[in-house]
Amino acid sequence: MKKLMIVYTLILLIAILFIGRLAYLQLFTDRYKLNAFNTSIKQEIIYPNRGDILDRNGKLLVSNSYSYELDVIPAKIFDDFEKNKFSKLVGITPFQFDSIIHTITSLPDYKKLLPYPFKKNISREEYARMQEQLYLFPAFSIIKRPERKYMVNSAGNILGYINEASPSYIKTDSAYYQPGDLVGIAGVEKSYEKDLRGIKGVKNWIVDRTMNVVGPYKEGQYDRAVKSGKTVELTIDFRLQELAEEMLQNKRGAVVAIDPTTGEILALASAPTINPNHYLNSKLRNELINDSVSMPTFDRALQGTYPPGSTFKVMTALAAMQMGVTTEKTTYVCKHGFRYGRMKIGCHCGMYFAPQGLERAIGKSCNNYFSEAYRDIVRKDSSNYSVGMNQWASIMNSFGLGRYMGTDLPVGNKGLIPTSDFYDNRFGEGVWNPYRIIFNGMGQGDISTTPLQMANFAAAIANQGFYYTPHIVHKVDGIPMKDSNFVVKKQTLVDPKYFGTVLRGMRNVFTMGTARRFEVKDFTQLGKTGTAQNSQGQDHSLFILIAPAENPKIVVAAIVENGHYGATWAGPMTSLVAELYLTDTIKRPEMVKRMKAGNLQGEYRRQWVNYLKRKGLYIEPLKKDSIEPKSTITRN
Repeated sequence: MKKLMIVYTLILLIAILFIGRLAYLQLFTDRYKLNAFNTSIKQEIIYPNRGDILDRNGKLLVSNSYSYELDVIPAKIFDDFEKNKFSKLVGITPFQFDSIIHTITSLPDYKKLLPYPFKKNISREEYARMQEQLYLFPAFSIIKRPERKYMVNSAGNILGYINEASPSYIKTDSAYYQPGDLVGIAGVEKSYEKDLRGIKGVKNWIVDRTMNVVGPYKEGQYDRAVKSGKTVELTIDFRLQELAEEMLQNKRGAVVAIDPTTGEILALASAPTINPNHYLNSKLRNELINDSVSMPTFDRALQGTYPPGSTFKVMTALAAMQMGVTTEKTTYVCKHGFRYGRMKIGCHCGMYFAPQGLERAIGKSCNNYFSEAYRDIVRKDSSNYSVGMNQWASIMNSFGLGRYMGTDLPVGNKGLIPTSDFYDNRFGEGVWNPYRIIFNGMGQGDISTTPLQMANFAAAIANQGFYYTPHIVHKVDGIPMKDSNFVVKKQTLVDPKYFGTVLRGMRNVFTMGTARRFEVKDFTQLGKTGTAQNSQGQDHSLFILIAPAENPKIVVAAIVENGHYGATWAGPMTSLVAELYLTDTIKRPEMVKRMKAGNLQGEYRRQWVNYLKRKGLYIEPLKKDSIEPKSTITRN
């Protein structure tokens, strides 16, 4: 009986070992999983065309072309894989083959059953040659991927680009993305990625033992149709964008144009400008991204923050009237500028030692008027400066200043509108007073804004008290933008009754002030110049414009870094952009020519040298005279 039990036990152990081994082979190894599926069915992923991008007038800005890519499923590379033969087929060495596979298998979150890019940008000739013998290597397949084709050479900062998804990006939507997939990295490509990417198609094929397709699996019952990405129509008028970028060549700065009746961005130029076609070349793209001097990928229109200078005086005027510290009839006496103790802020308004009203002060950009008005704002409650300071800051915030704008673009900056807490932290509670921060009233001091914010507060002034959040997309697949963030009015904290005086003052800028030389007859312009001091070099040139005065249809803000006076560069640029939009032509070709020909690279180089000197990194270039001449042999 004992012997019989031993025999039974041995038989049971052998059965258990056999079943365990079978379970291991079927459940815990990839080879048999693959054999169970791939000897009969092959799944093909069909990549959708990415959606086109158009401007507001239907001009095609971005479309698609195609490239071929060789993909590999590492788990299908078995011990009998003919590496030498395959390497010769695809034009690489066996060493390169091993290196590529090692790179793939070393990726974070590597999964051997997923397809990975093995070789990209395969030519049509290579594709035809490989396709004939690729069935011998079932681990590999060639797929056709759409890639971007830019139809224009401008607006790179708006359009953005696509690139291969990183492992961390894939994790954000692993149900859709796989290694090698292309995704939006910047601009509209990024912010509207889900609309533009489309839906991948899937085809399931019955294949024989050599992986040749026999026919569709269950007549395509489990297939999924590919769906192209949606067409995205921008609010941009490409004519304005192109003009603005051309005028900004060899300069640094930004030009932003908005339709105040809708908040639609008509132009969003940032300089140095980017040709989007350079994104398609990895070397040129990396040069753009890694340029830490001129920083072309830093969108100055959205991310650059600058003191708004005298363009901000209109905001000081509105806040002062709303807070009740001035009225439209309030006058101040300019004594060649603002004076307090030993402090003096110079002024060139031309009306000294006589009462001066608000409309003329805006037209002539009187520094004294807005310094005194800001002083009165802060000391509204003479016993507690925080009261006036914080009420002023709240009014500024209601215009979108000191806050992120909430646009449909992937980058931005909130700028700075200081509060009482800001100065309590800097100077100490109860230490600061209006005179220590007086430069804020002229848009200097601690105030900083982006060009988009400047254009937006100009839009709120044009609308006499409200604005729409600026946005870059008009329609998606023909359906107008309905997001409440972009179609609902944002009311400012300034009563509409106060805007008339400011608008008349902005008209004076063209009739009696600093913008007289680029006044036109075809439409009425309102504006304000700005010359913002810059400790690193020449002053910045700024301007805000509203046109036409009777029924504003466009506002434009511009900044040219180190461009000096507002009327030198920024003012003419805004006027020309408005002219093209309102009249469909430009009657001032000489002004356009001068804007395009302007070159400030010398100023930028000087600043860069000064920066290096401050850091102790500057190396003086050798002068020709200091180089000893090579010895010469004289022949008789």
